Amino acid sequence: MLSPVVDEDGAPFWEYAARGELRVQACASCGELRFPPRPCCPHCRSFDSEWRLMSGRGRIWSYVLPHPPLLPEYAAQAPYNAVLVELAEAPRIRLVGNVVATPDAPLNSVDPARLRIGAAVRVAFTEVGGLTVPRWLLERS
Repeated sequence: MLSPVVDEDGAPFWEYAARGELRVQACASCGELRFPPRPCCPHCRSFDSEWRLMSGRGRIWSYVLPHPPLLPEYAAQAPYNAVLVELAEAPRIRLVGNVVATPDAPLNSVDPARLRIGAAVRVAFTEVGGLTVPRWLLERS
């Protein structure tokens, strides 16, 4: 499986994820949230930042079902989903991930027919290749 590249700016994101917390970088000067993490605020140009705890709730903003899988590492799990989730308290922040049935379930554990734009999801965390990653669970409606 492919693993995210952890850089200096994004390292806190992964450290919080390992603790089961979804946090997003925010400017400590103007308060604007930003993702992906970076050293300078694109709004006020401040280099001061903090990490704000998010609720872990959001909605599917977009999704794709790769057929056939674009990467050989995922061939055994096709068809699977790749989603873009808009965070509830930060609609301009969108995170890429997968909707799964349970945190440790395979990527193809949710019937693609259950996915829809606007569906409510909540974050769950699981370890993949030594790194704790966020995944998404469908909320009951």
